[in-house]
Amino acid sequence: MNRVRAAVVAIALILTASILPTTAAAAPTGFLWGVSSSGFQSEGSSPDSNWSRYSASGRTHDPIGAAVDFRHRYREDIARAADLGVDVFRFSVEWARVQPRPDHWDETEFAYYDDVVAAIREHGMTPMITLDHWVYPGWIADRGGWADPGTVAAWLANAERVVARYANVGALWVTVNEPTIYVRQELTFGGLFPTDVPRMFDGLVAAHRGAYELIHRHDPDAKVTSNVAYIPGAQTYLDTLFLDRVRDRLDFVGVDYYYGVEPGNLTAIHAAFDDFAAVRPHPQGLHDALMDYTRRYPGLPLYVVENGMPTADGAPRPDGWTRSRHLREHVAAVARAIDDGAPVFGYNYWSLTDNYEWGSYTPRFGLYTVDARTDPTLTRRPTDGVEAYRAIVGGGAP
Repeated sequence: MNRVRAAVVAIALILTASILPTTAAAAPTGFLWGVSSSGFQSEGSSPDSNWSRYSASGRTHDPIGAAVDFRHRYREDIARAADLGVDVFRFSVEWARVQPRPDHWDETEFAYYDDVVAAIREHGMTPMITLDHWVYPGWIADRGGWADPGTVAAWLANAERVVARYANVGALWVTVNEPTIYVRQELTFGGLFPTDVPRMFDGLVAAHRGAYELIHRHDPDAKVTSNVAYIPGAQTYLDTLFLDRVRDRLDFVGVDYYYGVEPGNLTAIHAAFDDFAAVRPHPQGLHDALMDYTRRYPGLPLYVVENGMPTADGAPRPDGWTRSRHLREHVAAVARAIDDGAPVFGYNYWSLTDNYEWGSYTPRFGLYTVDARTDPTLTRRPTDGVEAYRAIVGGGAP
């Protein structure tokens, strides 16, 4: 791809991705309910990485700080998820944490993830493990990040360690979180030049394909995906950059849905200015996204890996939407899609607790709200979404 086209792709990514951060029938037998999280956004105690550097650069609204300290409170948060009755707990094993230097693997940090996995399983839940949620070690950043041809081999060496360690825990696997938005974020924060966009996409494709093979080598029955941030009107094109190139190495399509566009509701433009709470939810758009993949990826099951709604610093939304309403109406949209033939087998809410939304603590998506800016106790306070989701999960239907 020449430099002009590379720059066009980069601009398209920035523009299209700016709208993101995502009586009905009962769910089918075996349907999985879950919650999603990620390491860097929630753990705190952040080691050196591309994102710890972005956070410290002064280019973000808030520094990361302690996040919500999942690193030391994971057992209580996992218990909160189990209390909802969910089947799946999604988290990421942070590469920067377990391999802080090229020649050193940190067994203390691996032991922490061992205990995270053990706690999830003790509560009867399935781990959904993400290998890359937009964060790589500082030493990879020093080498040029995804512009360095050696990053794929280093990434796969880490993936081999993680997969071999957790191959027998019955996990669902996510290789790369939202690849197109990953590229956009690297462009935004200076980890990538526009001319290197094709190289990063090529690297992410190679990383996913390699991870798919090694996961199935260690655990032949595992289910593997890379979740996509669904952007109405642009997704067919965006999928040519990554998902279409790995479709023969997907066991299911992971769909992340937050915002839609419809006549009379063009509020998604507010997301371009990080005013996420001003974007009015569009539940029908989730149904439409699932039907789109049902048509374009026939034969592949679907899983809603992320879906959620933010408030601004925990304040009531100006449009009157509540988290409980958002949950009920979006889960109802999933049920309608199933009725219409979409092979959906799971739904995760993003996220269990508020966390660091890639530069800011203002957007709060959590079922449990946490004031990371001003509350040194980082107390988890239930929103109305907790009882709503517990009722949905317990009833098996919206």
